[in-house]
Amino acid sequence: MSGNTLGVLFRVTTWGESHGPAVGAVVDGCPPGLELGADEIQRQLDRRRPGTGSGISPRQEEDRVEILSGVHRGLTIGTPIALLIRNREAKSRDYESLEDIFRPGHGDWTYFKKYGLRDPRGGGRASGRETAARVAAGAVARKVISRAGIEVYAFTFELGGIAVEDFSPAEIGKNGLLCPDCRAAKRMAEKIEAAGAEGDSLGGIVEVRVTGCPPGLGEPVFDKMDADLAKALMSLGTVKGVEIGAGFEAPRMKGSVSNDAMVPGGFKTNHAGGVLAGITNGEEIVIRAACKPIPSIRKEQETFDLHGNPRRISVGGRHDVCVIPRIIPVCEAMVCIVLADHLLRQKSIS
Repeated sequence: MSGNTLGVLFRVTTWGESHGPAVGAVVDGCPPGLELGADEIQRQLDRRRPGTGSGISPRQEEDRVEILSGVHRGLTIGTPIALLIRNREAKSRDYESLEDIFRPGHGDWTYFKKYGLRDPRGGGRASGRETAARVAAGAVARKVISRAGIEVYAFTFELGGIAVEDFSPAEIGKNGLLCPDCRAAKRMAEKIEAAGAEGDSLGGIVEVRVTGCPPGLGEPVFDKMDADLAKALMSLGTVKGVEIGAGFEAPRMKGSVSNDAMVPGGFKTNHAGGVLAGITNGEEIVIRAACKPIPSIRKEQETFDLHGNPRRISVGGRHDVCVIPRIIPVCEAMVCIVLADHLLRQKSIS
């Protein structure tokens, strides 16, 4: 299986399956001399772990990260950083009844057609469990970009059709859904509980914002900053669409509105979302990722098995009702990785 590495100078390779012994990442290209401890990586991993609210998976992985290489006496040494996260709570028996059945909305059918076989235990490599490795690698990338004054944060913009109406950054950390609108968060939580009671699931939209990013990052043609950000986020199994700045509203604008007026101090508006012609313009980068409903649901669905027989399926096991809020630190991690890569690429020509 190829396609497990992201980046040019700052390169991240993830490995492992949902019900294997462990998952992990190798980070290559991290500059030497950065202070890095397992506790900093652990803080990000803890944000991804299941919480205690309604609709949250009961699979309680400890997600303790181990740094196997690339760090000595608390400093990165310029060599590959190997990160290990052991799987301790996998219950493969939950999937024994699904071994010959293709689950709707999952990668079961496409993996089988590509490789001629598949790992039915929790989705194997296609499981959301793989994102733990991305979060660990993203914590390293965050150290690289924070040294340049770049900060990345994300929040719930929409869930189950309920969108944020009042944006208050101080509210993000005050509710379990990481939503900047407390009233919207309450309605979202109620909708999650109702969907879970029906054996169904919900989707949502995550907004990621980048502050302090200097102008000039990104390559003008195929490696545009917005193209690489979109690819990184679309590589998440749950993400079905990405927009930057005005995004899908831009076609509904006139050019006189869509264009961000330029003044000596910067731009009067930010419809471009911080990126022009594939290169950062110094304004805040604004990205939204549309996440589909989780496909593992108790509600009965139609499918077929390995022998082509029609079947009906109800997926048991331990699953969230919505990927939000657990996907939020994952989205942040992917953006951090892309920014770290482009920051180092820009330094190579400066």
